[in-house]
Formats: sequence, structure tokens, C-alpha cells
Amino acid sequence: MNTALAAITAALATLVVVLIVLLVLRRPRQAPPRARETDLPGPAPVEAAPPRDAYGGVRLETRVHELSRALERAEHENRRARFVVQLSGALDLDDVLARTLEAAHGLSGVDCAMIVLPQVGEEGPLVATQEMSRDEALSQPIAPPPEGGRPRAVLLSYRSGEPDVGRDGNLIRGGLTVPLVGLREPFLGTLAVFWRGRERDVSSHEVQLLEELGDTAGPAIENAKRYLEARQLAEMDALTGLHNRRYYNEALAREIARAQRYERSLALLLLDLDDFKQVNDRVGHLGGDAVLADIAGRVRATLRATDIACRIGGDELAVILPESTIHDAEQLYARLLAALIAHPLAGGQSVTMSGGVAEVARDDDVKALYKRADEALYRAKRDGKGDVR
Repeated sequence: MNTALAAITAALATLVVVLIVLLVLRRPRQAPPRARETDLPGPAPVEAAPPRDAYGGVRLETRVHELSRALERAEHENRRARFVVQLSGALDLDDVLARTLEAAHGLSGVDCAMIVLPQVGEEGPLVATQEMSRDEALSQPIAPPPEGGRPRAVLLSYRSGEPDVGRDGNLIRGGLTVPLVGLREPFLGTLAVFWRGRERDVSSHEVQLLEELGDTAGPAIENAKRYLEARQLAEMDALTGLHNRRYYNEALAREIARAQRYERSLALLLLDLDDFKQVNDRVGHLGGDAVLADIAGRVRATLRATDIACRIGGDELAVILPESTIHDAEQLYARLLAALIAHPLAGGQSVTMSGGVAEVARDDDVKALYKRADEALYRAKRDGKGDVR
């Protein structure tokens, strides 16, 4: 489809050029001005109308104009077709958003663009931008339609106060937002474009172009969101909400390769609950599951944003700590143990845990790093539990 559109566009462009040349060549030459014959009687001579044939004059100019418009439409359809093809095979949400923002930013008169998706997984709103900061994007008055309301395009106009005098070149003066609608979800979010430094009118054609872009991007964003959610579910442990063993293996391999490539530190902390079988014997397996879920929640609340917590066995957890040393992992263990014993767990139970830590070496792979951390955990269990080695 792209090849055919490109060929049509090239043919139209060639035809427009040929017709313009014909228009210039066939335009009638004006006769030089005649001297006034004031000494001769009678009326002044009347100049004859320029000759016009069936393909010349005004009609040829009209044809050139029409073909130029056809060329513009063909180029627009060509760009739109390329955009559709790019999005049709994209499942990575970041990639879909980036391509959509690039297309929106390329529209005439647009200085910056953003996309707001109100809810993505459990992380809350997602804001993607081009040529504007996240803080600037979050300050824009973008809101979902009222309950039961129909999503529609909204034109924004900004009035600047005295403190903004002198910042006109960088100040947002107006914007246009259109809804992103999926095939299943009636409202996915908002696509917005903005212009800086001057106020201007927005034509109905510009609104139509942005709405077409939103209509094309909406289903692609919806598919990418569903793929992301499905992948997250496949990588999460249903009981604890931590990552599962499959994700642990992939993440640890990725972080080891990154640490070795850039010569960065990386630590692995293994955690095992002490005598957890006795908890199951006292409160049953359902009660034990509630205790384990409570512990996982305290682990998540204690970690840094960059740390990766996983459940890799029954009551065995692992925490991957990028940019961290053994000392950092030991400090994290101390914080986790304090959070564990600060308040009774679900059902009034109390549990301690043992830990084993290891730091990545130059030739480590997943098995080698895990083996050293597991050996350290075994020593902690052997030496009395409730400690880290």
C-alpha cells in the first residue's frame, strides 16, 4: 500500500510540474503598447482579447490548482498509511506513544504534544510528552469527559498575567485536545497539541487532522495497553503481588549484563522465612497465605523504586538491587526485618527471616550469583536464623 501511494504521489507531482511549465509557455504574450495617434480622427483602437484555447488560460491554472490539492491529499494519505503500518505491528506501549507524539508534533503550527492515559495497570496516570517537560504537561487543564459525557475535541486558550511578560517566546498560548477512543474502551485518554509564543486561530481542517490521528492511534494504544497488562499478569505472583520466578530469571540476567557492561555494582538478597511450616500448622494454609501476603506488602513498602522483589519459591523471596553493594543489601535486610517485627502479621502471627547476600563478579551469570547468595542464606539458617550472611 505504501509503494502504490508513493508512486501515485510521484506521478501527481510530475504532472503538476508539467502543467505549470505548459501554463508558462502557453500564456499569451502581451503586445507592446501602441503609440496614440492623436492626429487621426475616430475612436481609439480597441485591443483584442488575448487568445484562449481549450487547454490554456484560466482553465489550465484551475487544473494546476486542482492537481496541487490532489498532490497534497495524496501526500497526506501517504503519511497516514505509513503511520498506520507502523502502529499496526507495534505492541510496546512506549513505542506506540512515541510514534503518535511524533506524528502530532509534525502537524502544522504545533510546538509540543502530550498524551495522558488516566490509568495504566496499578501505576496511575501515564503522561508522555514531546518538546515539553513532565511538570509543564501536568500543569495543563486536561481532564476526562464528565460521567456519561461524550469525549470530544477541546480548544484551549491561555491568558497570561504580568509576571509572564517577557517569556512570550516559550510560553504556551493555546492548545487543542482530542480524545483517544479504543475499540473496546470508550475513553482511553487524551492527545493534546500546543503552540507557544503567539495566539492563533485553529481551522476546522486542523481539528480534523488531529481527530484522525487520535482515531488511528486509539486502537493501537488500547492493544499495547492490553499486551502490557497481560505481560504483567504473566510476570506476577498472584498471592504476593511480587514478581514471579520467570521474571526473576529474566530480570537478574538483564541486570547482571548491565552491571558487567558498565562496571556497576549489583547485589542479590535472598530471604527465607524462619520456621514458616509452623505457621501453616497453627493457622492452616489459608492463614499462612494471608501471612505471606502481609509480609510481601511490607517488603514492597520498604524497597527503593529501582529494587526488584520476586517470589522464587514457597516462602523464599529474592530482591535484586541495582547499583548496590553487599553492605547496601545488608542494610536493606535490617530494614525489612524491622518492618517484619514492628507489628503482628495477619492473624496475630510473628515470624523472623534469614537472609543471604552476594555481589556480582565479572564472570558471574544467574546461576553463579544465586549460588553464592544461597550458600550465604544456608549459613544464616545454620547459625541460628533471624540474621543475614
